[in-house]
Amino acid sequence: MASAHPVNGFDDKTLFGHPRGLFVLFFAEMWERFSYYGMRALLIFYLTKHWLFSDGQANLVYGAYTSLVYITPVLGGYLADRYLGQRKAVLFGAVLLTIGHLLMAVEGDGGQGDAAINVFWAALAFIIVGSGFLKANISVIVGQLYPRTDVRRDGAYTIFYMGINVGAFIGTLVAGYLGEVYGWSYGFGAAGIGMLLGLIVFVLGKPLLLGKGESPDPERLKKRVAGLPFEWLLYGLSLASIGLIWLLIQHQNLIGNLLLASGVVLLGYIVVKALQLPKEDRDRIFAILFLIALQPVFWGLFEQAGGSLNLFTDRYVDRAGVPASIFQSINPFYIVALGPIFAWLWTWLGKKGLEPSTPAKFGLALLQIGFSFLILVWGAQTTGMENMTPVIFIFLIYLFQTTGELCLSPVGLSAMNRLAPAQMASLIMGAWFFATAGGNFVAGKIGEATGGHDGEMSKEGTIAIYSQIGWITIAVGIGVLLVSRIVKRWMHLDTLKDTTEGNTL
Repeated sequence: MASAHPVNGFDDKTLFGHPRGLFVLFFAEMWERFSYYGMRALLIFYLTKHWLFSDGQANLVYGAYTSLVYITPVLGGYLADRYLGQRKAVLFGAVLLTIGHLLMAVEGDGGQGDAAINVFWAALAFIIVGSGFLKANISVIVGQLYPRTDVRRDGAYTIFYMGINVGAFIGTLVAGYLGEVYGWSYGFGAAGIGMLLGLIVFVLGKPLLLGKGESPDPERLKKRVAGLPFEWLLYGLSLASIGLIWLLIQHQNLIGNLLLASGVVLLGYIVVKALQLPKEDRDRIFAILFLIALQPVFWGLFEQAGGSLNLFTDRYVDRAGVPASIFQSINPFYIVALGPIFAWLWTWLGKKGLEPSTPAKFGLALLQIGFSFLILVWGAQTTGMENMTPVIFIFLIYLFQTTGELCLSPVGLSAMNRLAPAQMASLIMGAWFFATAGGNFVAGKIGEATGGHDGEMSKEGTIAIYSQIGWITIAVGIGVLLVSRIVKRWMHLDTLKDTTEGNTL
């Protein structure tokens, strides 16, 4: 492997115009997403067809699980900022994720009375805690590879986002097909192997990260507490938390209260920290909070894909015999196909002074995802509720969800990393994922509602709910566009400066 020649802490050797470390993170995250989305494509069917949950219950479990996957990065980000550094946090998280995905391959005989369901809850718990250490922190390392005002940053996050979706596309096809055609253990086992490959890539690629993401206080990690090095104590407590998550995931309604309470605490903490900052940094935090507040709205609709929309596709769409889980690959395919176009588009518009601001892009994202559900509603109503909905409308709903996603997710990741003060970088990234957790729980509640009073989905009831959430989201998107200029001023983009330290966030 060629040695790096960093200049002011950055790599002067590039690949496709970007630091080589970006592609280490690209492939590590690609395999992690292979495992996550491969498992996600099967989860709602596993819950309804193997463990025999009702549609409403299964959607609630799905929403609770995915929300916890996105809430734990708040704690993982905090521990990385203060003690471990992002690289060690990602490494530890990858180990837990590998174990969790492999445990998913233990299926037992099925039904909620089967003792093997406890292994299933344990697998979810390992994945949730592992995601807490990996999710926010690997995104932070991406930003650390670039100076703060580097114009390549949005493009870098879009490339990174493409890595996520290459993995999601392949993982959905492989795990989804194996799981539905040959058996659950084959699909989930493939997801576990994918995660193991991601772990190997991250370990082997360490030299190209040029020391980014290391512990801010290595000596503190070596000090002994309760007879153990502090670093190992942190790992031990994190392993113990898996037991807590194992209990929590089985009581989904408690998670909503947890999200609300912890959200208030997190918001308060960030506001208190913001009030201690100079005016421009304080304004940037308020802009960040505005963007974060839109997350639950967007992801509450988007995450129907793995829940109620997955069930709708299975039961009410003319699929021509194609397994329903395979349609989960449409979104990542669109991302891979359209991601380079959007990366080029933002750069081209930026050079002409016409690029929409980050808040405006968020408004456009909400308009598109709201519209996507109205397209499916129109398609189902036009062809008749008594008939199977043509599959073209599934391709269309994912198309507009994808273009909306490209206006929000990679742009938001870049904005969090760019606007956050260096000492709050992982915390802010964790808060971003926390808000996504809220969106996933909202998605579970929407999905639960599609199950109706008896817990079983009906086509008419689902279409009515999709129509309502579509129109509400379009109204919110219009409101965001109207205030986007004000929020852009809070970002103070004209006074952003690079730091001279290694951690340039």
